[in-house]
Amino acid sequence: MNLILMNAAGQQQPNPLVSLFPFILIFVILYFMIIRPQKRKYKEHQTMIDNLKMHDVVITNGGMIGKIVNIKNDKNIVVLRVDETSNTKIEFQKSAIAGIVDESKK
Repeated sequence: MNLILMNAAGQQQPNPLVSLFPFILIFVILYFMIIRPQKRKYKEHQTMIDNLKMHDVVITNGGMIGKIVNIKNDKNIVVLRVDETSNTKIEFQKSAIAGIVDESKK
């Protein structure tokens, strides 16, 4: 019995950083695989929105394709012409623009 007590008393406590290491490793992996690419994608989207100009053909998040005919920077709104024959125009928030359609690929 004395031998068991002496052995238990002689053991050192594990370092608390060793027990936190798996959590730190998981956070680092999540940062480089999820958070960082999302930030980069958001910055690229913001740059694209800031560089919109008249007569760009764009696609919205809802799938509408149209040509920019007016940009209201003070209200953060873009006016798109979605039908050439009836001259139908629709206003969208700039953030609703998903991308610029490359007409050279059509």
